[in-house]
Amino acid sequence: MTVKIYSTLSCPWCKKTKEFLKEHKIAFKDIDVGANKKAAQEMIKKSGQTGVPVLDINGTIIVGFNEEKIKEALKIK
Repeated sequence: MTVKIYSTLSCPWCKKTKEFLKEHKIAFKDIDVGANKKAAQEMIKKSGQTGVPVLDINGTIIVGFNEEKIKEALKIK
């Protein structure tokens, strides 16, 4: 399973999302779109959004910290 989180260092919802993934022992790649303009463009292309966090879970795009959608995509109960 591939999990990417597009985030910024100053985003409280990004931090909450990463904490949630760690609590559930989900490995993820953290991509700082504040420092990486190419990654920011990739995120916008995938999600149509400029806000963070954006998660890419095996190709399923989730915008924001939406616990139910994240659990569903990760098949967590």
